[in-house]
Amino acid sequence: MKKADVGVAMYLLAAVIFFIIPIPNYLLDVMLAINIAIALVILFNSLFVKEVLEMSFFPTLLLFTTIFRISLNVSSTRLILSSGDPGNVVETFGQFVGGGDLIIGTIVFIVLILIQFIVINKGSERVAEVSARFTLDAMPGKQMAIDADLNTGAITEKEARERRNKIQEESAFFGSMDGATKYVKGDATAGLIITAINIIGGTVMGMTRQGLPVMDALQQYGILTIGDGLCSQIPSLLISLSTGILVTKASKEADFGTVLVKQLFGIPKVLYLVGATLIFLGVTTPLKWYLFVGLGALFIVSGRQMQKSISMEAIEDEVNEDEADAEEIRKPENVVSLLQVDPIELEFGYGIIPLADVNQGGDLLDRVVMIRRQIALELGTVVPIIRLRDNIQLNPNQYIIKIKGIQVTEGEILFDHYMAMNPGYVEEEITGIPTFEPSFHLPAIWITEGQREKAESLGYTVVDSPSIIATHLTEVIRSHIAELLTRQDVQNLVDNLKENNPALVEELVPKLLGLGEIQKVLQNLLSEGISIRDLLTIFETLADHAATSRDTDVLTEYVRQSLKRAISSKYFPANETTSVITLDPKVEQDIMASVKQTEQGAYLTLDPERTKAIMASVETEVAKLESLGKNPIIITSPIVRMYFKKLTEDYFKDLIVVSYNEVESNVELQSVGMVTG
Repeated sequence: MKKADVGVAMYLLAAVIFFIIPIPNYLLDVMLAINIAIALVILFNSLFVKEVLEMSFFPTLLLFTTIFRISLNVSSTRLILSSGDPGNVVETFGQFVGGGDLIIGTIVFIVLILIQFIVINKGSERVAEVSARFTLDAMPGKQMAIDADLNTGAITEKEARERRNKIQEESAFFGSMDGATKYVKGDATAGLIITAINIIGGTVMGMTRQGLPVMDALQQYGILTIGDGLCSQIPSLLISLSTGILVTKASKEADFGTVLVKQLFGIPKVLYLVGATLIFLGVTTPLKWYLFVGLGALFIVSGRQMQKSISMEAIEDEVNEDEADAEEIRKPENVVSLLQVDPIELEFGYGIIPLADVNQGGDLLDRVVMIRRQIALELGTVVPIIRLRDNIQLNPNQYIIKIKGIQVTEGEILFDHYMAMNPGYVEEEITGIPTFEPSFHLPAIWITEGQREKAESLGYTVVDSPSIIATHLTEVIRSHIAELLTRQDVQNLVDNLKENNPALVEELVPKLLGLGEIQKVLQNLLSEGISIRDLLTIFETLADHAATSRDTDVLTEYVRQSLKRAISSKYFPANETTSVITLDPKVEQDIMASVKQTEQGAYLTLDPERTKAIMASVETEVAKLESLGKNPIIITSPIVRMYFKKLTEDYFKDLIVVSYNEVESNVELQSVGMVTG
């Protein structure tokens, strides 16, 4: 065991022993001295800690010191009543602090009790209660602020984790302090009751055992009792004061004494006014003039010195700032920071800044957090940090989205306007500024706040500016999520899976497949909108087939077939017949006949004219489904699916190609066309 553990255990054990076993008066003197020393240590620690969490065990400390102090009370009571000699410390407190007079000592003791009860302990209890309530209520806001800072790149993942831990510790601390202040209050109450018992019991003992008159017994035992009460109540008062200091200090990371003095005496004008007022009182009233004039002069001199000090600090700060600027100019440019490329950037003109400024009521940062969560739930991958920047070179209402430093799309909004879109069945038109919805390039109209209610009542879909940007950003991320998946991201996914499935991961990586090959399979899935959340199934399938083939395209097909339940639920609604397009067997044969295998993988050598004819047929059949308002889905045989998808992806970006092995047996399909060539 550590020495500190033994010391704490002995401290608590001593308290228990003092309740049971009588101790001699010289040992009581030692324990009372230790009790006063511990109270002083706690007081000065509370005064000089930079933040409250440096004394996170303070609530437990209150319990320990309270039980120890009460045990000493019991021991001193036993000595007072049994022998009338509780030791030097108790006697000295009764004679010296109490003035050797029962009435004076009683009054001093009562004043201490009142100060502790009514002033310090009552205030500390209230502050602790309010702090606990406000700390708990503020937790969600603080958590969202941390997420916002993390998304904007202001802090790292490690710093965010540390801040979250600190918030939780503060909440636990103030919650504990709310209850721990009751220990001090109860201790003061117990001290008052024990003192009353000692006076009555001591007087009875003096009269019956020693034959003393009533007044002599009351004087002798009363002074000892008051001394005992002062011995316990003064340390208790110090710890109550420590509690008040700690809960009112909040979480200011600063030296308490320095800040306190600076705040009180840091303004020269205040010191001048105080000094002049004291001199005026000393001269114009019967007060002792030399006292007030001298004190007033001292304040004026202090104000003058403070003004000189402030002027010197201002000059030093200006010189240091100039030197820092000069040093920055002289220093060779650090080009390493310029090499960093952000995976995702959202840049906007100054007119859109209010949407991203929390102080102006903007919630764009919160929406960015929700986008990352939504993509994680939907596709099972972590979206990189999304960097938000204002760019004065853009039009005020313009924004652009960059992927790996390159602009991929842009949009423009009208601040304080709403975008209204006709879902197709609204006949009555509404006046506004014609535009196009940036995500899907659908026709829309900008309308004002006053037109919003009317547009919604007519059946228009009405969205606000932050929602437009957030939707656009979400669609861009979805379409580029495959290329944003890095090897490090894959390694993090592997590490998470390994915690619960170490045998599977050890079998697959790196014995059967390397990290890059797994990355390629996951990218293939994400590029077609297939979620990789079920990583266990994906890895099980890869482990089953990697021994026979390391072709990532082939492995992707095996994985897709093992995920057929997820694919079916994504594209084929339950209890509903889905219209699809099939592939002519002749076309399938031609595609397979044109596949050439190489060491780098397989590729198609289909005749350009034949390809053109197939694409024309696909376009015709897809148009039929789109005219019915349905997603274009083509069903192929398993062996052809990946080659047909590669053949069409440059022509039809959103075309869904599914093999028969990726469809659940209970799904009802209806062929409404066939691709021929």
